[in-house]
Amino acid sequence: MRREPSILHLDLDAFFAAVEQRDKPSLRGRPVVVGGTGGRGVVSTASYEARAFGARSAMSTAEARRICPPGTAFLGPRFPAYRKTSELVMSLLRDLSPLVEPVSIDEAYVDLAAGDHDLSVAGVTAIATELKETIAAATGGVTGSVGVGTSKSLAKIGSELDKPDGLTVVPPGAELAVLHPLPVRSLGGVGPATAERLAQIKVTTIGDLHRLSLVDLTSLVGQAHGTGLYRLARADDDRPVVTDREAKSVSAEETFARDLTDPARLTAEIDALAARVGSRLQRSGTSGRTVTLKVRRYDFTTLTRSQTLPQPVDDPRQIAEIARRLLAAVDRSGGLRLLGVGVSGLATFVQGDLFAEPNPATVAVDEEPAAEPVPSDPHPGPSVVAWYPGQDVVSAERGPGWVWGSGLNRVTVRFEGPRTPPGPVRTLAADDPDLQPADPPDWTSPPLTTSR
Repeated sequence: MRREPSILHLDLDAFFAAVEQRDKPSLRGRPVVVGGTGGRGVVSTASYEARAFGARSAMSTAEARRICPPGTAFLGPRFPAYRKTSELVMSLLRDLSPLVEPVSIDEAYVDLAAGDHDLSVAGVTAIATELKETIAAATGGVTGSVGVGTSKSLAKIGSELDKPDGLTVVPPGAELAVLHPLPVRSLGGVGPATAERLAQIKVTTIGDLHRLSLVDLTSLVGQAHGTGLYRLARADDDRPVVTDREAKSVSAEETFARDLTDPARLTAEIDALAARVGSRLQRSGTSGRTVTLKVRRYDFTTLTRSQTLPQPVDDPRQIAEIARRLLAAVDRSGGLRLLGVGVSGLATFVQGDLFAEPNPATVAVDEEPAAEPVPSDPHPGPSVVAWYPGQDVVSAERGPGWVWGSGLNRVTVRFEGPRTPPGPVRTLAADDPDLQPADPPDWTSPPLTTSR
């Protein structure tokens, strides 16, 4: 634990839903739910307007539809839009300090001590206030909650105390006063099972946890877990902000806006991911012995399957072949929403397969795709274009817009953008040649005129 509150934690508020509300002006101030939109879909993010009715992450979409009012927008995710906004936010954090540790697409730690900053409580409060204002202005209104403290755990807890758009600075010496009244679930590493076990001995707050001896705690939850919780309950956390770690694996993955079931499409995705991984291995002069397949099913259960080879490989063809074989052993009923391919056990050499056919051509592959692939309909009807709620589209006649819904060979589109007023709604033929999928809109560009 440090002497100054020099670790900052940023958590963007209801991030996916906030980006949707920014890009779709008709949804601002209204309940928005992002996630699987099918009958077995799961909520990824709910806007604060939807949370007021009880919608939350990991809830089934069917339950969210039941409790949310009519007019709630249920949208499939648009990961290219979220990545673009996240990259901008991370660049703003790196303007503060060279030590930035992204935790996820919407969360990061910053070591303010690595920058030239006033680390007094007043100084870091001013830094955090300006950062929040800068992020909101640069992202078109996406807000974040910030915590600043003497450790990573205190900074993260601080960012949760005043959401949304909050700011909490935990002064040195006040750590235990802040921690002890909080529910024990506020500590990282205390999930539902651990919380239930602690509740059986009437430990419900961090203060209650603090009163347990190390022997009692480790006997209850295990040596490693108990030791970690014992330290965190005492604000004893000296973990550094880490920007780069030595690569132990090379991987690529894609999350699809709608669950994929078509075997040909899944095979094509595996081949594309293997090409990206193989290209990165070859450019870095490394190879690996273990090929891993990652699969997230329609119900958000995540599986990994791997095969270790007698010699390391970097050939995309071999990686793809192994990944396809691993996929064949996975239950794909209901559809897959994520595929990932990785290679681990890295070495700086590769022993080629003496009996492999020569590769007839070398194809240059970008490390990252320019955009997410347009998802296919898992249950397509005859000659029906697959549109999904929230998808970006463009019409030469009417301009940019997004899909509100589709069915019966029709698609309903609201033509608007981040910097337009709420736009008109039009229902078109699903195969209207004038309507095309589009990249996410640029919220910094001047508004385009939409046809009414």
